[in-house]
Amino acid sequence: MDKFSYVNATSLKQVTSLLSDSGWGEVMLIAGGTDLLSELKEYIETPKTLINLKTLPEMEGISSDAAGIKIGALTTIADIAMHPTIQHHYTVLAQAATSVATPQIRNVGTIGGNLCQRPRCWYYRDETVNCIKKGGDLCYAVDGLSKYHAILGGDPVYIVHPSDIAPALIALNASMKITGPEGEKTMKVEEFFTLPSDNPFRENVLQPNEIVVEIQIPNTKPNTKSLYLKAREKGAPDFALASVAGVFEMAGRTCQSANIVLGGVAPKPWRSTEAENVLTGKMVDKAVSMKAGEEAVQKARPLNDNEYKVTLTQNLISRAVMMAVS
Repeated sequence: MDKFSYVNATSLKQVTSLLSDSGWGEVMLIAGGTDLLSELKEYIETPKTLINLKTLPEMEGISSDAAGIKIGALTTIADIAMHPTIQHHYTVLAQAATSVATPQIRNVGTIGGNLCQRPRCWYYRDETVNCIKKGGDLCYAVDGLSKYHAILGGDPVYIVHPSDIAPALIALNASMKITGPEGEKTMKVEEFFTLPSDNPFRENVLQPNEIVVEIQIPNTKPNTKSLYLKAREKGAPDFALASVAGVFEMAGRTCQSANIVLGGVAPKPWRSTEAENVLTGKMVDKAVSMKAGEEAVQKARPLNDNEYKVTLTQNLISRAVMMAVS
């Protein structure tokens, strides 16, 4: 990797000031570093300066109030997975956190970093390949090896968003607090992510001088059930081939409302309003759950090597729905 200077952050104001005074990519943030360090080693990113956020304890921790819970952006994935309140009231998030990588990575990786991580596409990660995301003219997955690539929302870049945490937060209607030179702002996690058709070079709307500082999750209703299902190769500590984050408000076997967000199948966490519409107001049985899965993948456009994801996603949704009522 290229040489860089290293700065321990003293305040959020200092961080946003350093980011504002530099060009795009010259100054970058590091917390757990589980994604960024690999990008540095592969020369995908070549910053002149890294700012260590771990010296800002105010960005770490989990707290609750009458409105819900707040999670600092530096809180580790392991702490989220093991937190009793999250396990009990926000099960989908605890399960998603538990599914991330390995215990070693969960102990250092942060929720902020997990949401902002870059794609794992093997063409993007290859320093010798000048794909669309790096200013080139081609997405090499279209005619190349596409086993792990997108089946929804991919044109013109068929990456998939690698986060397990993001689909769970969107299903929980979570928001995030972002700070920059102009002060703080809050947006829905669902609005944070963007498609390649809007910006092929970025996966989110975070500006170069902004930083995610907190996640806010509202209280769930007493009759809410939630879960996270993830399919990966051989049960290994790997990224999702496909995943489903489901939050269901139930009255017996009747689904009063459903939030279904898919991972591993699109360039951003993919909300399936089609599946939600099938379920809302219905008495759930096997036929209804299968119909929800079928509707979710009606617009899928698989590439040469990933048609299996269509059936896999359909079955994961059906399974998640049936588990919610069991």
